[in-house]
This record gives sequence, C-alpha cells and structure tokens, in this order.
Amino acid sequence: MNGVQNRSPGIEQRLREREPPQAACVMHQVWKELLFLHWSIDAEEVQMRLPKTLQVDCFDGRAWVGVVPFFMQGVRPRFLPAVPGISNFLELNLRTYVVDSKGRPGVWFFSLDTSHRVPVWIARRFFHLPYCHAIMTATRKNGVIEYRSSRCNSDGLDEEQIYRWSRNGVLRTAEPGSLEFFLMERYRLFSHNASKERLYSGQVHHKPYQFSEVDLQTYSKRLFVLNGLETPLSEPDSVIAAPGVPVSIHTLSRVQ
Repeated sequence: MNGVQNRSPGIEQRLREREPPQAACVMHQVWKELLFLHWSIDAEEVQMRLPKTLQVDCFDGRAWVGVVPFFMQGVRPRFLPAVPGISNFLELNLRTYVVDSKGRPGVWFFSLDTSHRVPVWIARRFFHLPYCHAIMTATRKNGVIEYRSSRCNSDGLDEEQIYRWSRNGVLRTAEPGSLEFFLMERYRLFSHNASKERLYSGQVHHKPYQFSEVDLQTYSKRLFVLNGLETPLSEPDSVIAAPGVPVSIHTLSRVQ
C-alpha cells in the first residue's frame, strides 16, 4: 500500500457500525437522491491530508475519494419540528474513508458545500466540519435530476459545477465485502478541531442504502481543485445513486 499501514477493519466490525448508537440523538434529517461518484487514488496522497491518528481506509489497496450531491430535507433538532425555509436545502461534499486508532471505519470530509448559511454556522461551530456556503439549485423532471453549485468565495462565486443524472435499474442493497458496501455503508464521521488539535467522532444511524445504476449525463471534478487534490484524469471508477434514507444524528465524542 505504498508505505501506508493497513489497519482496515473486517466485515464483522463494519457491520457492527450499523447498530443503533448509544450516544444521544441530537438531530433528524432525510437524505434524498444521493449521487455517489468515486475515484480510486493512491493511498499516500490521501494519508498526507489526514490528522495523524486517522488512517486511510482502502479497498483493493487504493484510497477512494467521492463527490456526493444530494438533497437534505426535514432537518430538525430532536425535540423540535422542521421549519420551512430552513430545514430543506442542498449539500455537495467531497469525502474519503478512514479508520481511527480503535479500528472504527468512517467518513472524512474534505469539504461540504450547502445552500443555506445557518447549517454552515452550526456545523462549523458544533461539529467542526469544513462547511462552505454555495449558491445551489436543483430540479427534478421526468426522473432526471439537474444539480448546480457555485461556491461563495471572498471575491465572488467560483465556477459553476453541474451534475445531471437519473437512476436506472432495480434497487438493491450492497453485499458485505463489495465495493458498494465499502463506499456506502458508513455510519460514523470524523472531524477535527485544528486550533485545539482535537479529533472527534460522531455516529449517524439509518437503514442500509438501496441503490441502483445511473445514467450519468454531466458531472464535475471541480471539488478536487477546491480542496487542493490532484484532479483525476479518468471518469469515475464507481457511479451509483440512492433514493435516500431517514437519518438520526448523534452527539460527537472526543477521540483524542
């Protein structure tokens, strides 16, 4: 693995992540119409971007970096109702997959763009996640989703990213050990407070994704550039989509 130590957990440990968390639920959300575009890249390129206590999680000896646009709906604190105009928005993230020193697999976000300023503030303040504000729109017509995003920079808007796709084929769940299982079956996130050098872990809980093949018409690699990663020359190595799941978000705990 080109010098990156292999700490990849087994299937049993990955399946244990599906169990309901013991930590308190703090928020409910619905993730809808997720597009998963993934590229396999050299593990060392990812490892150098991670906090020292996290290790890149590899499949077939390679790291995987994913672009994921989707719809966030019904976002609300546990004991409060959803609020029109605040609870529904769009998100676009660039992510990879990691393992902590306890062998727990999870997601590491390079960036998360969203169309609403309130979630940006909450996520940065309380979850230590690298959220960015963006101007985003999405339409659904005759099964085709068109998703557009332009990140807000200090000097204006970044170039527009366009994703256009439709789901095709029969929905199915990922088989343990498959690439789709490795990419989608993630129930833990890690975040880092760089100023205090603290690593945190938070769990999410939902039913396993159902997914299908995709008719992918247009996509963007712009997030690689925005996050200082080398832009892959090839098309995505994996393209799948999911109609979505209701999700519970649970409290963060400090890992170190």
